[in-house]
Amino acid sequence: MNQIHIPFGGFSVFLIFTLSWCALSTPETGALTGFAAGFLLDVAPHSQGPIGQWTLVLIVIGYGIAYLRYGDDSFRSSPLSLVVIVSIGITLSLLLYIGLGALLGMDLGSTFQLFKTIIGNGLWSLAVTPFLLPIVSRLHANIFETREFA
Repeated sequence: MNQIHIPFGGFSVFLIFTLSWCALSTPETGALTGFAAGFLLDVAPHSQGPIGQWTLVLIVIGYGIAYLRYGDDSFRSSPLSLVVIVSIGITLSLLLYIGLGALLGMDLGSTFQLFKTIIGNGLWSLAVTPFLLPIVSRLHANIFETREFA
């Protein structure tokens, strides 16, 4: 998706998939999913931060999203709440990544450009997540479905 120039930043299919998967899972599975996804982002060739930064961010956000959705049945049954929480989770994960980057001394760029990109990423994620959610939920159900044989 890097070659498509979308106004106000764009979106990350990887983060949408990861956080949707976390939201459909238990908190422990959400943290493990966040660990695996963060590790993949850390070892990616384009990653500019220190190893472990994305891992820490996605463990915390993945566990938090899974914990919020796992405990509340009315929140869990609404697809709209899933879309909103994934978009908010993506925005929070980018803010946490930038906050940790600032603490670790990374060169981040201008504040206006960062916030424009983060807000744009959150809005584009809010628009794209409803289209990816059926794929993620069907895949999640197929993998974690328990079948009882009579």
